[in-house]
Amino acid sequence: MVDVLFVNIDGSRVSAQAEPGSRLLEVAQNAGMPLEGTCEGQMACSTCHVIISPDWFDKLVPASDDEEDMLDLAAGVTRTSRLSCQIQLTDALDGIAVRIPGVVRDMQIG
Repeated sequence: MVDVLFVNIDGSRVSAQAEPGSRLLEVAQNAGMPLEGTCEGQMACSTCHVIISPDWFDKLVPASDDEEDMLDLAAGVTRTSRLSCQIQLTDALDGIAVRIPGVVRDMQIG
């Protein structure tokens, strides 16, 4: 299992576990994080934007040009921003820390 630590908008921390190969978006949604993922992982939106802890960012497979283009549309982007739908969890990412941005676009939240 891969351990993931989510830091929510209010600063609360939520731990989750996932099988290697799981997409970070699905793990976040299952943990109750406010990430919509409108395009269902097709990289056609930026509603799954997360901020990766700097300690973990360089361990990720680099973002594609298409992902970088989608991040340009996200609110609150930082140097370590990624689309969670594009991050596949591996054993090497065990313990990864992920922050939910201060501004999220989740149509499921009234």
